[in-house]
Amino acid sequence: MKEILIDLFDQKRLSREEAKSILLDISKGEYNDALLASFLTVFKMRPIAKEELHGFRDALLPLCLSLDLKGRDSIDIVGTGGDNKNTFNISTLTCFVVAGAGYSVTKHGNYGVSSVSGSSNVLEHLGYQFTNNPDEINRRLDRSNMIFLHAPLFHPAMKAVGPVRRALGMKTFFNMLGPLVNPARPKRHFLGVFDMNLSRLYQYILQEDMEIFAIVYNLDGFDEISLTDRFSYRTSDSDIYLSPEALGFASIQAEALHGGDSVPEAATIFMNILEGNGTAEQRNVIYANAGLAIHRFHPERSFEECIVKARESLDGGKALQCLKKASEN
Repeated sequence: MKEILIDLFDQKRLSREEAKSILLDISKGEYNDALLASFLTVFKMRPIAKEELHGFRDALLPLCLSLDLKGRDSIDIVGTGGDNKNTFNISTLTCFVVAGAGYSVTKHGNYGVSSVSGSSNVLEHLGYQFTNNPDEINRRLDRSNMIFLHAPLFHPAMKAVGPVRRALGMKTFFNMLGPLVNPARPKRHFLGVFDMNLSRLYQYILQEDMEIFAIVYNLDGFDEISLTDRFSYRTSDSDIYLSPEALGFASIQAEALHGGDSVPEAATIFMNILEGNGTAEQRNVIYANAGLAIHRFHPERSFEECIVKARESLDGGKALQCLKKASEN
């Protein structure tokens, strides 16, 4: 690892095979925490290359606990995290709204690293029990259209890196990898990223796999559609910029998206929105994200038609019922 670090500090890039080999060695616990921290820090100092990210993905996917969802067509809806905006749990709420609208959602997530409350934090606080049992996962999908896949249960090989990531307390390339290593292998993705360069990298990688996806990056740094500014919207065959007004919404201030200062506070905000007591700004952000996620199932429809489906799910209580059914033991 020391030789690798010297090369990386000299601005050299890893090949796809080199990146794969290094991450496999990391999964075996072959490096101490100091070396791991140094390696992770390299990719804070310069952008990750496509070959490097692809190689890391090549290493992780075969090591994860795979799932047989019996041919179910599902979508993963996730922000990479690491934007340091401390918003409420937009992507997780979006998942329940999309599931409430009748679409299968297989969300891959984890505890927050650079925010107060990640998806795992808020769901655990609300009593959701994580599982990696395939039969239970399929039962939950049958009754609620929604399953949350808590990443540590499916990526045991990454146990060695957890303490270092928590100690660093900042985004690393593992934030970038999460959406690419969903153990359910969904063929549809609605991904939010914290960096324009990463948006392009995801587009290259997902295009190679011929998956159905949309990647959003808000131009003021949010890793979701925040309605605070224009956002980049990339798919396999488009690369456009959209404004809040183009979706039928007014622009909002970033303060309206504050996610609270503790996990209990984040959970309260989460439930208020699902129960119909969220602010207009909070609801509009969910409508926008859920509508464009639904659009990945119906690209022939307009964004406006898909946003209507999202409104019906949240306002009609279907998303709340989805959470209740998904949390049943």
